[in-house]
Amino acid sequence: FKKYKSHLSEFLTLSVQAALRQAHSSSVRPQPVPPLLQTLQRYLTALEPLLPPEELEHTRGIVQKFGCPGGLGENLQRELIKRAEHSHNWISDWWVQWAYLECRQPLAVHSNPAISLPKRDFTDWRGQLVFASKLIAGLLDFKAQVDSGRLGVEYMRGQPLCMELFPQLFSSCRIPGPKHDHVIHYGRPRRGPAHITVVRNYQFFQLDVYNSDGTPLTESQIHAQLLRIRSQSWKTDKQPMGILTSEHRHTWGQAYTRLLRDKINKESVRLIEKSIFTLCLDSPVMRISDENRMAAQILHGGGTFSNSGNRWFDKTLQFVVGEDGSWGLLYEHATAEGPPIATLLDHVLDYCKKPDRMRAPLIPLPMPKKLYFYINSEIKWDLEMAKQNLDILINDLDIKCFNFQRFGKDLVKQLKLSPNSFIQVAIQLAYYRVHSEVCAACDIASLRMFRGGRTDYIRSPTNQMLSFIRAFDDDAVSREAKVQLLREAVDAYSILTEQGIDRHLLGLKLQAIEEGLSVPRIFMDTAYGLATHWKLRTGQVPANTDSVMCFGPLVPDGYAVCYNPQQDHVHFSITAFNCCEETNAEKLALTLERSLHDLQELFQPTV
Repeated sequence: FKKYKSHLSEFLTLSVQAALRQAHSSSVRPQPVPPLLQTLQRYLTALEPLLPPEELEHTRGIVQKFGCPGGLGENLQRELIKRAEHSHNWISDWWVQWAYLECRQPLAVHSNPAISLPKRDFTDWRGQLVFASKLIAGLLDFKAQVDSGRLGVEYMRGQPLCMELFPQLFSSCRIPGPKHDHVIHYGRPRRGPAHITVVRNYQFFQLDVYNSDGTPLTESQIHAQLLRIRSQSWKTDKQPMGILTSEHRHTWGQAYTRLLRDKINKESVRLIEKSIFTLCLDSPVMRISDENRMAAQILHGGGTFSNSGNRWFDKTLQFVVGEDGSWGLLYEHATAEGPPIATLLDHVLDYCKKPDRMRAPLIPLPMPKKLYFYINSEIKWDLEMAKQNLDILINDLDIKCFNFQRFGKDLVKQLKLSPNSFIQVAIQLAYYRVHSEVCAACDIASLRMFRGGRTDYIRSPTNQMLSFIRAFDDDAVSREAKVQLLREAVDAYSILTEQGIDRHLLGLKLQAIEEGLSVPRIFMDTAYGLATHWKLRTGQVPANTDSVMCFGPLVPDGYAVCYNPQQDHVHFSITAFNCCEETNAEKLALTLERSLHDLQELFQPTV
């Protein structure tokens, strides 16, 4: 009877959860297909600051032909509208497949964003394990809220946001393939995986984090298990298996097939893939520039002689805790986006402030299971190649982090300007000052106000931005005129954030391909290539704490600029590739700092 009662209770709980999820899902509106002519007009407007007049006229003719009544654009638009009527979201699956799963570049640096958080107050392995125990307990507490449907619905400007990504954050992993990857979600509210992966000194362990009655381990229980893992991993493993996951996706896909031929390897890899998340316990590293080093450690592990062997880059969630108090997380982009990650982090940070009141039950726990790998000559060769390629990639990446402390978002709001748009203008001004031109830039905007929505790009520069940038360093232009031009540039960019065009353009292109048609001429035009060669990849970290986000540029001759505006300061991280002689992260960082100072002087001139 007790067993029947338990099953009935579980069934009712799951039914309530399903009903709550269904009710919320139906309250979030479906993502509409934007009007075709509106998108095409906005596309031409976005090209104006980037193209000379004669090229713009040539492209205008191509765009008008594409969008004319009864033309190809109209037919593709009609099919997209049909797709929207019969699918959960008309673009998200296509976007994930095209932008992530079919992309063959390594996940390390190129794709997975890293978030470096403020250092904790410990400097040895003892503090590391105490904090890691608290971190694990906080993550399990957040997972319990997600699984039970207790996680509150988020809103933006009064609109409910889609919450579908949250359950997919846990027990999921990207699987490499020769032509494209795929993602597997093992998490289920009932009888999902009950373990996490812990990596230390390149050795992987399966750590069960629930008691036999289904309750999560207490902090003291987790701490005792982490001590056991430490005692089993004194020496660094000779073969850093995790580095295989940093390879070019085609190369890793082939090595993955070879690796899984062995039964022991297959079991170990599956346990890593199924785990709720991964915890990386990093060894001490040399102290270089502190903020830059911390961001680099989270992003790629520092190389084959540092902590890169402590990563499994395919895993959706990886939390990194160093012995020196540094910590952060790395997430795989096909499944996770910034805003849900920020919500998770806020919960964990709040949890870490609370004392551990739970008493550990006096139940002996099973020893954490070390995962073994059989390495033949082929796998050894794959590892050697992966080590070389990762070190080349890491040495090629230039990272510069800085904290701009003269002002933050409060001052910009007092000027009745949007902080995000203001910073975007400052970034383009800095780029112009370094390179004597503006460039195609993308800012990442969330589409979570739609069911199954992911992201879109907000393009810059605008015409208003270009007018301001050209006038700003011109002594012949009055201060009042510059202030007016800046306000117009900020306002124009703020209007852009209401509707991106790039997902719609991608949908039209992919719809043509799906129908077996040639790629439409609008997408073969050199203007489209220029407009999507994102020399500036930017992103705002939606965080309530002093965190620094970091990822690599989208193109070899570009930059990635992440920023986290707080009340009275702004955190920045800038990356560029050393192989490009034209780009320099430190130079752009110094110029951006000076540009922000100059913009402040424009409104608050010092006597």
